[in-house]
Amino acid sequence: MIPDADAREEVMWRGRYVEARRRGRWEYAGRIAGIRAAAIVAIDDGHALLVSQYRVPLGRISLELPAGLIGDDEAAAIRELEEETGYRARAMVVIGEFAASPGMVSEGFTLCRASGLTRVGPGGGVEGEAITLHRVPLGEVPAYVTARRADGWAIDVKLLLLLGGAVLTDHP
Repeated sequence: MIPDADAREEVMWRGRYVEARRRGRWEYAGRIAGIRAAAIVAIDDGHALLVSQYRVPLGRISLELPAGLIGDDEAAAIRELEEETGYRARAMVVIGEFAASPGMVSEGFTLCRASGLTRVGPGGGVEGEAITLHRVPLGEVPAYVTARRADGWAIDVKLLLLLGGAVLTDHP
């Protein structure tokens, strides 16, 4: 028997997009209406397409993979990539579902890989997002992340995917 697994879930607070829930002893947050997010790995000619933007919950700029809310439509991931980076993908492959912070939020994300990239615009997101594109050579991603961290930026956990073996060595 898993403690609290069969307990009734109650909504403690509901906003426009997020709600706080309780199940037994656990309190956690989740998105309303099952809206899903996608994070997109986009590599253009040996360069990772990363984005940064100010994140209010963190109170600072965050370096991230391009991402966005996609509902049930994977084609929306192609639109999100173009909106944020200015790159259009010919195809988007779903890698799988991942839990973002399973002890704190019920939300996860769909990891997608973009292919057949073509630069078609400036990116930057929609009005008010102020997204900046960073096109970083794959071999320089660890140093780039270290430099942004030194600048005081937050680093999204999904960037671990691009850090690879650099996380497992003694090098910064």
